[in-house]
Amino acid sequence: MEMSESSMDEVIRKQVEKWEEAKAGGKKAGDEQLSVITVSSQPGSGGSVIAKGIADHLHFDFFDKTLIEVIAESAHVSSKLIESVERESLSGLEDFIVSFIKKEYLYPGLYLKHLMKVVSAIALHGNAVIVGRGANFIIPSELRFSLRTVAPREKRIENIARTFDVSSEEATGRVLQRESQRSAFIRHSFHKKVSDSVHYDMVINTEKSGIEETIQGVCAYFRVCQER
Repeated sequence: MEMSESSMDEVIRKQVEKWEEAKAGGKKAGDEQLSVITVSSQPGSGGSVIAKGIADHLHFDFFDKTLIEVIAESAHVSSKLIESVERESLSGLEDFIVSFIKKEYLYPGLYLKHLMKVVSAIALHGNAVIVGRGANFIIPSELRFSLRTVAPREKRIENIARTFDVSSEEATGRVLQRESQRSAFIRHSFHKKVSDSVHYDMVINTEKSGIEETIQGVCAYFRVCQER
């Protein structure tokens, strides 16, 4: 997915016009086929694995870590810098100071601008599964299917410890840190509460369902929503 800044801007302009025309014409979700699925997840609940399985099952493009590369290209910075921005939550005076210390830096506000441009371009193209980064808050609700995976914290800590072969204490720290970072990003960027179920079309507790069963269930419900 290679786009210049000008072509990306044109894609976004067309997408905005499309959404505005849909609203002006009183169109509803069923007036055009849904073709984008966003996946939000509690750390350790298996959201990324499930998202990849959904993309494979539907033959959709999959955007998780690859989204970092596309955002970096749009912003003309390195992928490592985007990874750093996604790990940190800087603002105000701290932004100002860090910009002088680091040779390469991207203000969180500019990161959000490029994130929105890239996600909107993906939405225009369709047939995609997008993991995290508040994509469900960027794409209008009538034009995307939003999934959130959850699980009891103890189970998620167990999953992280097993997956990354770390101690329970280390896994607990990772889960708590990621929960805090994701919650802060959504709150600061979109003024929403990431855990509020009203923002999602489907919420699944993965403690009680296997990965394959979850993938099959989500795809089946997604197809029902496409036909409405």
